[in-house]
Amino acid sequence: MAATTSQGKTFSLFMVAITVAAAGLAYLSTGGGKAALVVGLIGVAASLAGFLKIKPLDDPTVLKLAGVACALGGWLIVLFGIHLSSSVSGRLTTTLIGLAVSLTGVVGLLPAAARKNAIWKA
Repeated sequence: MAATTSQGKTFSLFMVAITVAAAGLAYLSTGGGKAALVVGLIGVAASLAGFLKIKPLDDPTVLKLAGVACALGGWLIVLFGIHLSSSVSGRLTTTLIGLAVSLTGVVGLLPAAARKNAIWKA
């Protein structure tokens, strides 16, 4: 999905960091969970800085940030929905809503930002 090596490395860092942050959030009550959460959030911040550094004037930054915010927001809806609801139907509903929000960001907003300066338009 990445067009250049730096985009691929930054995206890989983002995926690993968000996974470590999720694991840290799951085990927040332990010392290792707190450390994993901090390391994961630092990795997400570093990947965001890397994304913005790659081509700062090439793509509309606001659209990219909105896509990432939708993807993370959907994940948070799922996470909090599972903890807030004790019924299966409530958990299923919040999970489907979170999935829809995440897919809107990943399938709708992020490709729109990438199409602004696509390789084949050069």
